[in-house]
Amino acid sequence: MTRHDTTRGSNVEASRDASWALGSPASGWWAPLRWIDANLEKAIILISYSGMAGIIFVEVIRRFFFSLQAPWSTSIPILLFLWLTWFGASLNVKQRTHLSLNEIRMRLPYTGQFLCQILDAVLWITFGALVIRFTIDQVQLAHMNFAIVPGTDNVMQWWFYLATPLAWVLIIIRVLQNLIADVCRFRRHEPFDLQPSIMD
Repeated sequence: MTRHDTTRGSNVEASRDASWALGSPASGWWAPLRWIDANLEKAIILISYSGMAGIIFVEVIRRFFFSLQAPWSTSIPILLFLWLTWFGASLNVKQRTHLSLNEIRMRLPYTGQFLCQILDAVLWITFGALVIRFTIDQVQLAHMNFAIVPGTDNVMQWWFYLATPLAWVLIIIRVLQNLIADVCRFRRHEPFDLQPSIMD
């Protein structure tokens, strides 16, 4: 069995541990929830990236060949990048592929590794709460001022700014899922997933 196969199997077990609160797999509503849990970030990243790339590609062609350009073509892609970036961060947290100084952790004793996983969760949740608190203020300010995207008549900026608090709520959920998986591993005396594969 390759290291990638081992990592994938570990991630599958972690997903089962972290999704215990959703109920029995036989429940009728389990399948769509399981799909959302597995693919939400990927779907948002795909839509955002496709939108950005599509707008830029079309507008470059229009600009150089027809001397035309939509006035919002430089604004919308930048704002879509918010959705791409923050939900990409959530995906990395879910897959544990963010920067985490794992070379140091791997040299710690088993209990020390577990304590580092808990410290990770505490720091993520604390920082996430701060981000959500202050970015909600930004969303509310843009909403109350009826701020529109430059070059448009009725596309509101707060629709895009909402990406940051929503993504950080999801990041906190992913952190809690990982923490549940780590606690379950610790109780079973199984090794922690300190070398995740970015290809999962």
